[in-house]
Amino acid sequence: MSPHDADVKVDVRRSRRRTQTVSAYRDGETIVVMIPARLSQAEEREWVATMVARITKSERRRRPDDTALHKRAAALSSRYLDALAAPASVRWVTNQKLRWGSCTPSEGSIRLSTRLQGMPPYVIDYVLLHELAHLLVPGHGEEFWSWVHRYELTERARGYLEGVSATSKLGLSPDAD
Repeated sequence: MSPHDADVKVDVRRSRRRTQTVSAYRDGETIVVMIPARLSQAEEREWVATMVARITKSERRRRPDDTALHKRAAALSSRYLDALAAPASVRWVTNQKLRWGSCTPSEGSIRLSTRLQGMPPYVIDYVLLHELAHLLVPGHGEEFWSWVHRYELTERARGYLEGVSATSKLGLSPDAD
Protein backbone atom coordinates (compact mmCIF):
# COMPACT_ATOMS: atom_id res chain seq x y z
CA MET A 1 0.00 0.00 0.00
CA SER A 2 1.37 3.37 -0.94
CA PRO A 3 1.44 5.99 1.80
CA HIS A 4 0.12 8.42 -0.76
CA ASP A 5 -3.20 6.63 -1.29
CA ALA A 6 -6.04 9.13 -1.05
CA ASP A 7 -7.90 7.14 1.61
CA VAL A 8 -4.96 6.92 4.04
CA LYS A 9 -3.24 9.94 5.55
CA VAL A 10 0.28 9.20 6.78
CA ASP A 11 2.47 11.36 8.98
CA VAL A 12 6.10 10.20 9.01
CA ARG A 13 8.08 11.37 12.02
CA ARG A 14 11.85 10.99 11.94
CA SER A 15 13.75 10.99 15.21
CA ARG A 16 17.48 11.14 15.92
CA ARG A 17 16.84 9.52 19.30
CA ARG A 18 15.08 6.58 17.66
CA THR A 19 17.93 4.35 16.50
CA GLN A 20 16.45 0.96 15.58
CA THR A 21 12.73 0.61 16.01
CA VAL A 22 9.90 1.61 13.74
CA SER A 23 6.43 1.99 15.17
CA ALA A 24 3.04 3.26 14.06
CA TYR A 25 -0.33 4.17 15.51
CA ARG A 26 -3.62 5.68 14.43
CA ASP A 27 -4.31 9.29 15.41
CA GLY A 28 -7.80 10.08 14.15
CA GLU A 29 -7.76 9.82 10.36
CA THR A 30 -3.96 9.75 10.23
CA ILE A 31 -1.51 6.88 10.64
CA VAL A 32 1.61 8.15 12.37
CA VAL A 33 4.79 6.23 11.50
CA MET A 34 7.85 6.89 13.66
CA ILE A 35 11.20 5.96 12.14
CA PRO A 36 14.89 6.50 12.87
CA ALA A 37 16.28 9.64 11.18
CA ARG A 38 19.09 7.64 9.53
CA LEU A 39 16.77 5.68 7.20
CA SER A 40 16.99 6.39 3.48
CA GLN A 41 13.97 7.51 1.45
CA ALA A 42 13.65 3.99 0.01
CA GLU A 43 13.74 2.44 3.50
CA GLU A 44 11.20 4.99 4.66
CA ARG A 45 8.81 4.08 1.82
CA GLU A 46 9.23 0.38 2.60
CA TRP A 47 8.64 0.84 6.34
CA VAL A 48 5.67 3.16 5.84
CA ALA A 49 3.99 0.65 3.51
CA THR A 50 4.64 -2.17 6.00
CA MET A 51 3.35 -0.23 9.00
CA VAL A 52 0.27 1.12 7.20
CA ALA A 53 -0.55 -2.44 6.12
CA ARG A 54 -0.18 -3.67 9.73
CA ILE A 55 -2.41 -0.94 11.13
CA THR A 56 -5.13 -1.38 8.51
CA LYS A 57 -5.06 -5.17 8.86
CA SER A 58 -5.41 -4.86 12.63
CA GLU A 59 -8.30 -2.42 12.22
CA ARG A 60 -10.10 -4.70 9.76
CA ARG A 61 -9.79 -7.54 12.24
CA ARG A 62 -11.24 -5.41 15.06
CA ARG A 63 -13.79 -3.63 12.88
CA PRO A 64 -15.23 -6.11 10.42
CA ASP A 65 -17.27 -4.81 7.50
CA ASP A 66 -20.90 -5.82 6.91
CA THR A 67 -19.92 -8.86 4.83
CA ALA A 68 -17.59 -10.16 7.54
CA LEU A 69 -20.26 -9.43 10.15
CA HIS A 70 -22.79 -11.49 8.20
CA LYS A 71 -20.32 -14.38 7.93
CA ARG A 72 -19.66 -14.14 11.67
CA ALA A 73 -23.41 -14.28 12.31
CA ALA A 74 -23.68 -17.45 10.25
CA ALA A 75 -20.80 -19.04 12.18
CA LEU A 76 -22.33 -18.10 15.54
CA SER A 77 -25.75 -19.40 14.49
CA SER A 78 -24.18 -22.67 13.43
CA ARG A 79 -22.17 -23.07 16.62
CA TYR A 80 -24.66 -21.89 19.25
CA LEU A 81 -28.13 -21.87 17.71
CA ASP A 82 -28.14 -25.15 15.79
CA ALA A 83 -27.98 -23.07 12.56
CA LEU A 84 -31.63 -22.09 13.08
CA ALA A 85 -31.07 -18.34 12.90
CA ALA A 86 -30.45 -17.22 9.33
CA PRO A 87 -30.58 -13.44 9.04
CA ALA A 88 -31.37 -11.83 5.69
CA SER A 89 -29.05 -8.94 6.53
CA VAL A 90 -26.50 -8.03 9.18
CA ARG A 91 -24.97 -4.57 9.15
CA TRP A 92 -23.31 -1.82 11.16
CA VAL A 93 -25.35 1.31 11.79
CA THR A 94 -24.41 4.72 13.14
CA ASN A 95 -27.85 5.80 14.38
CA GLN A 96 -28.10 3.57 17.48
CA LYS A 97 -27.25 5.71 20.48
CA LEU A 98 -29.30 3.92 23.13
CA ARG A 99 -28.76 0.28 22.22
CA TRP A 100 -25.92 -1.99 21.18
CA GLY A 101 -27.92 -3.84 18.56
CA SER A 102 -31.39 -4.41 17.21
CA CYS A 103 -33.28 -7.02 15.29
CA THR A 104 -36.41 -7.01 13.15
CA PRO A 105 -37.45 -10.70 13.14
CA SER A 106 -40.14 -10.20 10.48
CA GLU A 107 -37.50 -8.94 8.04
CA GLY A 108 -34.63 -11.08 9.33
CA SER A 109 -32.49 -7.97 9.71
CA ILE A 110 -29.89 -7.35 12.39
CA ARG A 111 -28.16 -4.06 13.05
CA LEU A 112 -25.19 -3.48 15.37
CA SER A 113 -24.13 -0.08 16.63
CA THR A 114 -20.80 1.12 15.29
CA ARG A 115 -19.98 1.98 18.93
CA LEU A 116 -19.15 -1.74 19.27
CA GLN A 117 -16.35 -1.46 16.72
CA GLY A 118 -12.99 -1.80 18.40
CA MET A 119 -14.45 -3.70 21.37
CA PRO A 120 -13.16 -7.21 22.04
CA PRO A 121 -14.47 -9.80 19.58
CA TYR A 122 -16.22 -11.78 22.33
CA VAL A 123 -18.34 -8.69 23.12
CA ILE A 124 -19.34 -8.20 19.48
CA ASP A 125 -20.09 -11.94 19.27
CA TYR A 126 -22.35 -11.70 22.33
CA VAL A 127 -24.36 -8.78 20.89
CA LEU A 128 -24.59 -10.52 17.54
CA LEU A 129 -25.70 -13.79 19.16
CA HIS A 130 -28.23 -11.87 21.28
CA GLU A 131 -29.76 -10.44 18.11
CA LEU A 132 -29.63 -13.80 16.32
CA ALA A 133 -31.56 -15.35 19.22
CA HIS A 134 -34.31 -12.79 18.55
CA LEU A 135 -34.81 -14.42 15.16
CA LEU A 136 -35.83 -17.52 17.13
CA VAL A 137 -37.59 -15.88 20.09
CA PRO A 138 -38.79 -12.26 19.84
CA GLY A 139 -38.90 -11.35 23.55
CA HIS A 140 -36.50 -11.67 26.49
CA GLY A 141 -38.16 -14.61 28.20
CA GLU A 142 -36.70 -17.81 29.58
CA GLU A 143 -36.54 -19.53 26.18
CA PHE A 144 -34.67 -16.57 24.68
CA TRP A 145 -32.07 -16.55 27.47
CA SER A 146 -31.60 -20.32 27.22
CA TRP A 147 -30.40 -19.78 23.64
CA VAL A 148 -28.18 -16.82 24.53
CA HIS A 149 -26.58 -18.58 27.49
CA ARG A 150 -25.25 -21.28 25.18
CA TYR A 151 -22.51 -18.73 24.48
CA GLU A 152 -19.97 -19.35 27.23
CA LEU A 153 -18.84 -15.71 27.40
CA THR A 154 -22.31 -14.20 27.83
CA GLU A 155 -21.82 -12.98 31.40
CA ARG A 156 -18.32 -11.68 30.71
CA ALA A 157 -19.56 -9.73 27.68
CA ARG A 158 -22.54 -8.35 29.59
CA GLY A 159 -20.17 -7.20 32.34
CA TYR A 160 -17.95 -5.51 29.79
CA LEU A 161 -20.90 -3.65 28.27
CA GLU A 162 -22.13 -2.66 31.74
CA GLY A 163 -18.68 -1.22 32.46
CA VAL A 164 -18.61 0.71 29.19
CA SER A 165 -22.08 2.08 29.88
CA ALA A 166 -21.21 3.04 33.45
CA THR A 167 -17.99 4.80 32.55
CA SER A 168 -19.54 6.70 29.68
CA LYS A 169 -22.68 7.45 31.70
CA LEU A 170 -24.77 6.32 28.77
CA GLY A 171 -27.13 4.35 30.97
CA LEU A 172 -27.24 1.57 28.39
CA SER A 173 -28.31 -1.89 29.39
CA PRO A 174 -25.93 -4.79 28.74
CA ASP A 175 -28.86 -6.29 26.85
CA ALA A 176 -28.37 -5.57 23.19
CA ASP A 177 -31.82 -4.11 22.79
